[in-house]
Amino acid sequence: MFDTVLIANRGEIAVRVARTCARLGIRAVAVATDLDADAPHVRACDAVVRVPSYLDVDAVVGAARASRAQAVHPGYGFLSERAPFARALEAAGIALVGPSADVMDAMGRKDAARDIAVAAGVPVVPSYSLDDDPATFAYPVLVKAAAGGGGKGMRVVRSEAEYAAARDAAAREAVSAFGDGTLLVEKYVERGRHVEVQVMADTHGTVLHLHERDCSAQRRHQKVLEEAPAPGLTDEQRRGVLDAAVALAAHVGYTGAGTVEFLLDEASGEAYFLEMNTRLQVEHPVTEAVTGLDLVELQLRVAAGEPLGLTQADVGAPRGHAIEARVYAEDAYAGFLPQAGQASIVRWPTGLGVRVDHALEDGQVVSTSYDPMLGKVVAHGPDREAARRALVRALDETAVLGLTTNTGFLRELTASEAFTAGPVDTAWLDRVDVAAELTPADADTARVVAAWTQAMLTALASPAGDPFAADGFRLGADPAPQLVELDRPVVVHRAPGGLAGSVDGLAVRQREAARHVVVLDVDHDGATRRHRAVVDATAHRVEVVLRGQRHVFTRPDVLADHGPVAGDGAVLSPMPGTVLDVRVAEGQAVSAGDTLGLVEAMKMELTLTAPFDGTVTHVGAAPGDQVALGHPLFTVEPEPESEPRPEEAAS
Repeated sequence: MFDTVLIANRGEIAVRVARTCARLGIRAVAVATDLDADAPHVRACDAVVRVPSYLDVDAVVGAARASRAQAVHPGYGFLSERAPFARALEAAGIALVGPSADVMDAMGRKDAARDIAVAAGVPVVPSYSLDDDPATFAYPVLVKAAAGGGGKGMRVVRSEAEYAAARDAAAREAVSAFGDGTLLVEKYVERGRHVEVQVMADTHGTVLHLHERDCSAQRRHQKVLEEAPAPGLTDEQRRGVLDAAVALAAHVGYTGAGTVEFLLDEASGEAYFLEMNTRLQVEHPVTEAVTGLDLVELQLRVAAGEPLGLTQADVGAPRGHAIEARVYAEDAYAGFLPQAGQASIVRWPTGLGVRVDHALEDGQVVSTSYDPMLGKVVAHGPDREAARRALVRALDETAVLGLTTNTGFLRELTASEAFTAGPVDTAWLDRVDVAAELTPADADTARVVAAWTQAMLTALASPAGDPFAADGFRLGADPAPQLVELDRPVVVHRAPGGLAGSVDGLAVRQREAARHVVVLDVDHDGATRRHRAVVDATAHRVEVVLRGQRHVFTRPDVLADHGPVAGDGAVLSPMPGTVLDVRVAEGQAVSAGDTLGLVEAMKMELTLTAPFDGTVTHVGAAPGDQVALGHPLFTVEPEPESEPRPEEAAS
């Protein structure tokens, strides 16, 4: 076994790999950019080497040399599936914890992997050539990047009229993400499930499957929830994907951990090969939960030349069920726009059957420079329903204050009737009206928690019995109602003792208040419900996370000089990110809906359009500029007779 392993990654996966290294007595070395100098993954390792970029092959190989590492674990993303990186390590005499460069070349590209699958007798999705006439396609089709994954460079096209623009956008995104604009065009399965098989192979001829996962809960081809084993498969379907995955891995001479992905067409029941991920997957914890195996340990043993020491019989049947939720820095109820900022307070769940892989702590800054995933919450139980209920409870206890995350959305998705009933198809979330069907904890209840907390803190900050305190002291009588200014005035009455009272007429009893956690019993129309929230109150605002959803109540500053707000013609950046393109100049006439520019952040590209007919009077950024949320990018002065429609300013 290796003495020293360099972890060529960051965030939660680097922390997770370091954890296994520590258990095995292996010295773990981190790499970090200046932005990550004090990041959690740096502190999780025994040493650190600075690199200018996690994508700099020469710098990372140099870091491995400098730290005398015998092996490099690439995690996922970044360099994990880059054959040039594998070859550079091989030339330096350093082992890669992963397959060979030749296998990466063969299976890392969707086009090459497709040809190999055909040769191995594995069914593939029907496809078209890029040279074919789009008029001959049977729409809808899926245009996707051949060189990568993660939903980047992927577009669903429903008509010939949409094809050219979708192809160009997918190619542009593919070049940006992978440096390669090669595309594939395949039949788009309207109702399909994403089922993938975890394989593990050593250099001694052993190829095993570690069961399958269902990753069908996706939004725009980005996985949201993953579970193992895949529910609702027939014995024939399960046997088919497991056998096909092992056959494909054996055919290509695969070693290490890999994932063979299939698309299960619900209409026909057929399973088509999609691609092979030649690395560890984000969702590997659910496989670990149902097998009891440490996949990183197995990877390290294979890379060191050791046999797996397992047979398929040793793997056995799945042990219960596990579900994973990905926590992202994004606002699910505002178009899933990426978020950035400083996480003031972070609370991750604990408890039996709950696992959290994360690299986010109190006070940490989240930028748009890297992937928006902050952590993964995993629940394991004896069956699917037990695991689902445990995950709902775990997400109830997950709180990030300071910036908005998708935790509230994940909680409602996990608790939804559709997910409870069984696996959804891959396009289900794209058909759902998220705000209407997956409604988060309401702002009214969060306001009750905020007002009660503010009143409680005000009382604690005042001397007991002070007739001039803000707690409503009255000589010889119960305390008077207190007016708490939030986004609107709220009347709070706290009875003697301070543990019971009312907020805007709703009966409230305080059950707990410690370390920013507030637990209240609130009477809603005669029914008492218990609410557990994480709260942070400052001089000018109160922030509440309730059932995972963040609510911010700004307290008015009566002494402030409130100037005019931006007019209807101001087009602001809808997210922190990078300006990709500017299509207009000052003085240019535009019509409503004309493209003004494009902004990109964290795998999402948004088009900014003119809100109405008029003239561009201001351009506030250039291509390549980093802009903050709300940055004024363009100003359009309306034509005298046009009707402003500010809601059309971003699409």
